[in-house]
Amino acid sequence: PKTTMLRLAVKFFPPDPGQLQEEYTRYLFALQIKRDLAEERLTCSDNTAALLVSHLLQSEIGDFSESEDREHLKTNQYLPNQERIEGKILEFHRKHVGQTPAESDFQVLEIDRKLEMYGIRFHLASDREGTKINLAVSHMGVLVFQGNTKINTFNWSKVRKLSFKRKRFLIKLHPEVCGPYQDTLEFLLGSRDECKTFWKICVEYHTFFRLFDQPKPKAKAVFFTRGSSFRYSGRTQKQLVDYIKDSGMKKTPYERRHSKVRVSTRALNTDMPKQVSSAALLILQSGKLTTSFPRWKESGLELKGSDFSTCVSESPGLTTDALQQNMVSSQSSPDRYSTEAVDMNMEGLPVDHAQLSSLMLKSPLGLNPAFRVNLNTAGQGSSPLLSPVLSDAGSARIEEDDEMKRKRYPTDKAYFIAKEILATERTYLKDLEVITVWFRSAVIKENAMPEGLMTLLFSNIDPIYEFHRGFLKEIEQRLSLWEGKTNAHMKGDYQRIGDVLLRNMRALKEFTSYLQKHDEVLTELEKATKRLKKLEMVYKDFELQKVCYLPLNTFLLKPIQRLMHYKVILRRLCKHYTAEHRDFADCRNALKEVTEMTSQLRHSLIRLENFQKLTELQHDLIGIDNLTAPGREFIREGCLYKLTKKGLQQRMFFLFSDMLLYTSKGVTGTNQFKIHGHLPLHGMLVEESENEWTVPHCFTIYSAQKTIVVAASTHLEMGKWMEDLNMAIEMAKKSTEKSDTLLENSVCNRSNRSSDEVSLEQESEDDIHSSRSSLDRQSHHRANTTMHVCWYRNTSVSMTDHSVAVENQLSGYLLRKFKNSNGWQKLWVVFTNFCLFFYKTHQDDYPLASLPLLGYAVSSPVEADGIQKDYVFKLQFKSHVYFFRAESKYTFERWMEVIKRATSSPARSSLLLPKD
Repeated sequence: PKTTMLRLAVKFFPPDPGQLQEEYTRYLFALQIKRDLAEERLTCSDNTAALLVSHLLQSEIGDFSESEDREHLKTNQYLPNQERIEGKILEFHRKHVGQTPAESDFQVLEIDRKLEMYGIRFHLASDREGTKINLAVSHMGVLVFQGNTKINTFNWSKVRKLSFKRKRFLIKLHPEVCGPYQDTLEFLLGSRDECKTFWKICVEYHTFFRLFDQPKPKAKAVFFTRGSSFRYSGRTQKQLVDYIKDSGMKKTPYERRHSKVRVSTRALNTDMPKQVSSAALLILQSGKLTTSFPRWKESGLELKGSDFSTCVSESPGLTTDALQQNMVSSQSSPDRYSTEAVDMNMEGLPVDHAQLSSLMLKSPLGLNPAFRVNLNTAGQGSSPLLSPVLSDAGSARIEEDDEMKRKRYPTDKAYFIAKEILATERTYLKDLEVITVWFRSAVIKENAMPEGLMTLLFSNIDPIYEFHRGFLKEIEQRLSLWEGKTNAHMKGDYQRIGDVLLRNMRALKEFTSYLQKHDEVLTELEKATKRLKKLEMVYKDFELQKVCYLPLNTFLLKPIQRLMHYKVILRRLCKHYTAEHRDFADCRNALKEVTEMTSQLRHSLIRLENFQKLTELQHDLIGIDNLTAPGREFIREGCLYKLTKKGLQQRMFFLFSDMLLYTSKGVTGTNQFKIHGHLPLHGMLVEESENEWTVPHCFTIYSAQKTIVVAASTHLEMGKWMEDLNMAIEMAKKSTEKSDTLLENSVCNRSNRSSDEVSLEQESEDDIHSSRSSLDRQSHHRANTTMHVCWYRNTSVSMTDHSVAVENQLSGYLLRKFKNSNGWQKLWVVFTNFCLFFYKTHQDDYPLASLPLLGYAVSSPVEADGIQKDYVFKLQFKSHVYFFRAESKYTFERWMEVIKRATSSPARSSLLLPKD
């Protein structure tokens, strides 16, 4: 009927709409924001509302003109009571001279995404106590509001099950979130229909944002059915990004221009392109549906019945029969609504536009004769829904080889270096959140940290975190423009990164004072954990959480280490550019700025890394206190075989600047090591003794207390140990005699054997029992530290290796394949601390799995591997083989470089090899 009104509305609100690929898609999202402002859904301050309206004015009527602005605002209501802030709107609009409509839309999205009410659709409910609340759902999970204030967030990762029973909406959490007792939360909605509607929205949001693939429908029951069979219909975000990346559909250029005609509503065909982008839009028929589905009662664009019939009739790929068939088939499942694809690049990879198979309208109202007649009416003028996607031309997928697809995007090395900055910055921000979000939450929940320490810790890291959030957003925006996601790239002004880096490196200098206090923060935190039992327990429990994938105090070193990364990346950019390149000067100046900061903080970083390593070992070793004594430096840790009466026994050795400790693995599940003995370095002598004992790669350590014989796994390992031991002995000669005094009361179970004979020790039953009882008193401990990897891989790591590894950290998407599998799995991969950590996406809070790389060899696949793809590298340790595929030659070479440098210990092995 002509009275029918159809509305296009945004269905899924991505966390960053600024990364939407197509200019027209961003325009549609801007229209939705405009609608939300007018309907008072998007609550914000007067200043923010005025700024949003000023950008909308700029996009619609162009540059500022006071008389025209006032006339336009009289006839167009952007806000309820907008006359109250009209002055502010005009003041802001005055500053947007020269801004294109596309840039204005981008600014609208940037402002909106930071608002707490962005994309929020309230559903009235009450909790168990009867308190009135509002429920909402977003990309991150289910949200609870009291009024307009968010009081709780249930992340998808914490939710085990969502269900409803009559009017009750139930959220079942994982036991580790709320404990084993109250793991189910209950909310009461107005009616069963409202409850089911909200549950459906949650199902769709969860499927779209969290799942890899669209869930397959369950098999129909033969006799009885129980519960709802509702499933999300459409591609997930992951499938969309993969599909777009793999298929590479040609993009139709679109540029929106200012409409100089001041009318109350914009003419429908003025700014609409001839291609409908793959925005997350839902086409609904209002009237009956708005009662059952209040969530979707919104209209970014409105189409009257006659307009819609015109649009459809002009689409050659959409016949009347096809539309009728879709309408009729949908009556069997009236609750399902298929949507168009979301056109966005959430993973930071260059993608093109998705090819849509059809436009489906499913209505529980059926198709009446009047509407059928209108479908065949010849339309006049261009239609906003006329799209290659809906025509025969758009139905065929463009076929081209990988090389041609790669040429579609920037191939300059500088672009891939900029992408590396983006990827590693995302990981860095997630690392900061381990402290600023997760650890803060843990200590506040248990009230475990003194107020003074809380202030010291978070007042130093919060400003840094907030700065890097803004920095990351700038990099994302620049990469978006560089990849050509708007028409701005045609000017060539955005295919560079130096100006962004220079501006932010200068701003980062203001935070040097915060970075210099991290030494004090680490020290005070360690003292407090020793002094306060409650804080110690919270600290240990937190290190067992999935989100804390590294030792906790490692994350406090990240801000200074990140400066070292910037320095390395900027050097690479300067080396790539010629002196005449427009980006060279900015990159060189940014390098000067960051070099100045790193020179100030270099000694502080060395001291902090040493202190962090000592505190980590203090937690992992049983039988020694005060390992963090002033002046003590960590040098090397690793596995050696000690000669005993039972033969060669595996031991873990730790070399410091004043002593050598040797330990064995605990007999319980705590993963800690028990100290068997220590040897002061003062007066120590090391000699190679393969011939004397007929044991390969063996050497003898003579000390004032005892003499021991040890063997390494390889000749190279033996060389590393002997070199570091001799260097440490020389250092000990020059140092004071404090080490003996420090250890007098700290090392347990000392041996008083004679120094003139070789010690062939044997553990007694008493030693074993005392070890077991002391281990039982300890809490369960993590096993992702380098000492455990060294133990199982039979190797060693030095402090120099740790320093090299700091400069060789990398993040990005890779395709992974096992030796005997056929398919490739796309994963977000983070390489740090000699280990690969695997995530579904860069937005995930904790890794799914990890792969320690000490002992692994990295190489290119050989013909026998049967890999017929470019940019693939191979990781192998004994029979364990993995293949990883990168997106470009540069990315492939970078992964090979960082893994080789971090796992082959070039800093040490190069000293042992001949100069030629």
